[in-house]
Amino acid sequence: MMARDSRRSFAERPSDPETWVRTPEPAQSNGTKADCFTARLTIDVTPELRGRIKVEAFRRGMTVAEMLRELLGREFPEGEGSRA
Repeated sequence: MMARDSRRSFAERPSDPETWVRTPEPAQSNGTKADCFTARLTIDVTPELRGRIKVEAFRRGMTVAEMLRELLGREFPEGEGSRA
């Protein structure tokens, strides 16, 4: 029987969260337009909210992903750091 490695680096908490968050993940290219974005964010929303988001994106002539990236970019502008 092989001994298990007691180091579990994938489950360790970062000592410096700011560095951990900003560390780029290796990009996996699948030939899509979204290749320039290297992180995926998954959230749970109600079916009703999902529907409203999709309708609004359609009205604006953009994809849901584009609209949410724009919204998040406005809410969390680069260079401001964390709010207190």
